[in-house]
Amino acid sequence: MANQEGGDLVSQLVDLVREFSGLPECRNAVKDMYVNLMRRVKLLNPLFEELKDSEEQLNADDDVQGLQSLKIALNLALELLKSVNGGSKTFQALQIDGIADKFRAITAQIEEALCKVHYDRFDIPEEVREQIQLVHLQFKRAKRQIESLDLQFQTDLAMVKKGKEPDLEMIKRLSAKLHLTTINDLRRESLAIHDMVMSADGIPENCFELMSFLLKKINDFVMLGNPKLDSSDHELSFVRHRSPVIPDDFRCPISLELMKDPVIVSTGQTYERSCIQKWLDAGHKTCPKTQQTLLHTALTPNYVLKSLIALWCDSNGIELPQPQGNSRNPKTAKIGSECDQTAITGLLEKLGNGNSDEQRAAAGELRLLAKRNADSRICIADAGAIPLLVELLSSQDNRTQEHAVTALLNLSINEVNKGIIVGVGAIPDIVDVLKNGTMEGRENAAATLFSLSVLDENKVAIGAAGAIPPLIDLLRDGTPRGKKDAATAIFNLCIYQGNKVRAVRAGIVIPLMELVKDASGGMMDEALAILAIIASHHEGKAAIGQADPIPVLVEVVRTGSPRNRENGVAVLWCVCVGDIECLKMMKELGAEEVLKELLENGTDRAKRKAGSLLELLQQVELGANL
Repeated sequence: MANQEGGDLVSQLVDLVREFSGLPECRNAVKDMYVNLMRRVKLLNPLFEELKDSEEQLNADDDVQGLQSLKIALNLALELLKSVNGGSKTFQALQIDGIADKFRAITAQIEEALCKVHYDRFDIPEEVREQIQLVHLQFKRAKRQIESLDLQFQTDLAMVKKGKEPDLEMIKRLSAKLHLTTINDLRRESLAIHDMVMSADGIPENCFELMSFLLKKINDFVMLGNPKLDSSDHELSFVRHRSPVIPDDFRCPISLELMKDPVIVSTGQTYERSCIQKWLDAGHKTCPKTQQTLLHTALTPNYVLKSLIALWCDSNGIELPQPQGNSRNPKTAKIGSECDQTAITGLLEKLGNGNSDEQRAAAGELRLLAKRNADSRICIADAGAIPLLVELLSSQDNRTQEHAVTALLNLSINEVNKGIIVGVGAIPDIVDVLKNGTMEGRENAAATLFSLSVLDENKVAIGAAGAIPPLIDLLRDGTPRGKKDAATAIFNLCIYQGNKVRAVRAGIVIPLMELVKDASGGMMDEALAILAIIASHHEGKAAIGQADPIPVLVEVVRTGSPRNRENGVAVLWCVCVGDIECLKMMKELGAEEVLKELLENGTDRAKRKAGSLLELLQQVELGANL
């Protein structure tokens, strides 16, 4: 009995050490403790491999008990190493004394377990026995002596905790020790702090201020040391007199403007505070960018990104954008040298009174100006360009029409301009371009409708203007970019119940299912997100049910990405509730095992849907047995 039990135990120990070997490199303040413990544990592997090859040696119960104690200790060690290799590096640094105590306790437990393993009586090669004796001795010494922490690091941390302003050399040392040396490191640390703030335990109040202070100082040091931002006076002068390209990471995904007050939502995405707050105030419960359900609506300031944006603005000689309300100060049109009112007036003259060539050229220039920055969008709209551009949507010249709709797309990034565009009656004309324009015109018309639909009151008007059928056509027949634009617009429009019905009656389900089946087409994410939203309506549920969706969706839940699995199981739930035949088909396809795995590893929403579906499947089985 001991022999068989011992054989299983040795195999488990071999697998356990293999898990240690697969752990990633540690890049934080506890790296030395992490490396030392991992190294010592891995040195035990030759013993386990020898015992695995000759399991008959484990005949005594005390041998098995000793190995069982060692397994428990190594499991605890593995959990400790995993826990310290993630999360906030600054928080771990401030808690390093407590972490060191945990390493000492685990070391002691492993050493005590080794004392119960009588490796001296095992028939193993002498070199393996000597290695295990040496490792045991290392654990014994490590248990008796305090793990030596970096004295300079402890001194630097103590100075920070006392509130002393750190000098450049101290920040340089802390940056290196914490492995916060790049912009990407800082972004990851910012997200880790956010996750801690939002967790059930949160961050102790006395730590949060220290963490924020330390992170800001390291951020300033890293940014100042970035050679990409180290420009000569001549280069800096040039930068200040050209139109800089705003990094994508600095733009709000909703407004596409440079963020002045970036905040993080529960999905980890960052938005401009005013934009995401409008989204939430409108009753939305999802992340606009990922379409994942928000676990909560708390907004956490992204201090690191805000600091990066401020430094970028200073380096490029521009000011951070100011808060913008629903009304516009007439003086705002004169902000900045980028806005040339005289040139804009000249372009508008050509738009209204020029010949076809002049109109085409003027619309093209306004398209580019509107793309440049926020001030240009304000100036162009205040000069009266929007009604003239709307008129050109009916132009017989394809290129002029393309320029006009794209200029309106760029202008619509501004919230006030959205209202002006809708107010002058542009929606029917944009829909006409969507129906009858060139492919480029149709794509940009779809993107414009999406931009306008961010405001809930516009969703109704866009749907009523007949936008959904041509959007479905673009989804079916467009270029990859056109399909993306169409899908984004359709998803946003279908947040409104009436548009869900319009989409279903226009036959959206079949093209969506085709996109889901075509895994290589790059549209599965969008198609599943739309299916999930229309499945909540009874007409959508019925239409999806008629498209033989069960095999495809079960396969998505089995092999898809986390987001697609979540949407896939949400559609399955809607379709299968109250439908015995669908549930039976799921059982035949082996969906129970898939759902059980999702219940363990899926997103929170996916777990809820998987659990509900499993209950339905169990009820079907009980009914069949009665």
